[in-house]
Amino acid sequence: MTRVIKGQTLSFAADGAATHEGRGAVAVGDDGTILWAGPQPLLPQGFQQAETDDFGDMIVMPGFIDAHIHFPQYRMLAAPGKDLLDWLTRFTFPEESRYADADYARAAASLFLSRLFQHGTTAALAFCSVHKTCAEALFAAADGHGMALVTGKTMMDRNAIPAVQDTPETGARETVELYETWHGKGRLRYAVTPRFAITSSEAQLKVSGELLSSLPGALMQTHLSESPGEIAFVKDLFPRAKDYTDVYDHFGLLGDRSLFAHGIHLSERECARLSESGSTVVHCATSNTFLGSGLMSMPWLRKHERPVHLGVATDVGGGTSYSMLATLGEAYKVQMLAGYKPTARELFAMATRGNAGRLKIEHEVGSLEHGKFADLVVLDPRATPVLASRQEVSTSLEDVLFSLMILGDDRAVKATYVKGRKVHERATP
Repeated sequence: MTRVIKGQTLSFAADGAATHEGRGAVAVGDDGTILWAGPQPLLPQGFQQAETDDFGDMIVMPGFIDAHIHFPQYRMLAAPGKDLLDWLTRFTFPEESRYADADYARAAASLFLSRLFQHGTTAALAFCSVHKTCAEALFAAADGHGMALVTGKTMMDRNAIPAVQDTPETGARETVELYETWHGKGRLRYAVTPRFAITSSEAQLKVSGELLSSLPGALMQTHLSESPGEIAFVKDLFPRAKDYTDVYDHFGLLGDRSLFAHGIHLSERECARLSESGSTVVHCATSNTFLGSGLMSMPWLRKHERPVHLGVATDVGGGTSYSMLATLGEAYKVQMLAGYKPTARELFAMATRGNAGRLKIEHEVGSLEHGKFADLVVLDPRATPVLASRQEVSTSLEDVLFSLMILGDDRAVKATYVKGRKVHERATP
């Protein structure tokens, strides 16, 4: 049945320009795609009698897309570590070892997706553990919701506890098996996933590059230049490489389907090579500050002579919130400390249309356009007493968006839709 969702509608074009209707509407077909979007007074007659969800002056916009998040770390937020490597050893690897148990992984996948929906996230690029069972559980849970999800089995064959290691051979075999089963099923896609250079041998990185080259449409996700200690370790492991980025480049892992989380401490040469290859760096502000990794500068990566594509992400569980609103607020603060003042519109565009492009799913999500899936979030600018008071002095859309990303969290998410079906609604307090 056709459904019409009403409220303030907001969407971003490829260049970041906003389309905003103070009284807007989105008509959704029974296949979950957008049939029409525009001002309420122009709603076509054929939709006038459709079932309607009317959110008044709340903001109806494309759902958030998280470009880097770790499913097996879903309960690990606020686990303290001296730095990244200490945090991995003390908390992450033992936690991820649990995902060899298929029942545990299935139960966790359901909780994980519920938390994404609660926070208005409708699509994601996610890490799994090294275990095939983990990826199978997350793929199956996402498919059950008709969700756009990109994920893959993590590969790592050294510098971790045995319970979370594989081998180049088993990693490659299970990757191909998972790809053949899940890639292109519903709205699912596969990502070749070597954790990072520290935990993958040269043999495994070589296999990863071969997989990326041979699996049509697959993405590649890993980590790059997150902390000084990590960078020094990589230099010791790969002494012949020009730098950290060159390690991945040598094995064919750079390209327009490759996403590198963090990218905080990149040199001019590294940025130029990432730009030339069309690779993406994903800004993970809350984990960078929580783990003391450093401040990533967006202007440095976007330098007009060699701009690097950028995404934005929560990086749960190093990240400290599932909320893309909180993540955008932290990104704003990090950029202010790095000497740049991003607008709220710029950051909201990154978290929707921008991340859709980075994940190669912009043809189906990221904006309110005919034919795209109705993956939507409804934001309440007056969700809390503090936000309500703040809106008394808001005089523009930019004011409202800015207040939401600085003061908002899951309480500001009134409802979330995936393929036009409501998967979360916050009860009125």
